[in-house]
Amino acid sequence: MPRATNGPASRKRRKRVLLRAKGFRGFRSKLYRYAKDAVYKARQYEYRDRKKRKGQFRRLWIQRISAASRGRGLTYSRFIEGLVAANIEVDRKILSDIAIHDEAAFDAIFEQAKAALEQKAA
Repeated sequence: MPRATNGPASRKRRKRVLLRAKGFRGFRSKLYRYAKDAVYKARQYEYRDRKKRKGQFRRLWIQRISAASRGRGLTYSRFIEGLVAANIEVDRKILSDIAIHDEAAFDAIFEQAKAALEQKAA
C-alpha cells in the first residue's frame, strides 16, 4: 500500500502560512521554512501590541489634556486632582476630545477643577 502523505492538507497549510507572510521581505515571504517562523513571531507581536495599543492611546490622551491644561495655568496632575475634588467624572479619552474640539466646554471644566482646588487648599 502506498504511503499517504496527506498532501492536500499539507499544501493548504503551507499555502495559508505563505499567504499570511505576503509582504514580508526576502525569503521570509517565499520559503515556507522561514515564513512559518516569521508568521509565528508576527502573531506574537500582533497579540502583544493589541494590549499595548490601549496604553499608547491613554498616553496620547494624557499629553493632549496636559497641553490644554498647561496653557491655562495648571499641570496635568493638579488638573486631575481638581477634577477629583470637584467630583467630575470624565474619562481621559472624552476629556482630550473636548480639549481639542470644544474649548469653551474645556474652559468650563477647567474653571470648576481650579475652583475645587482653591477651595480644597483654603
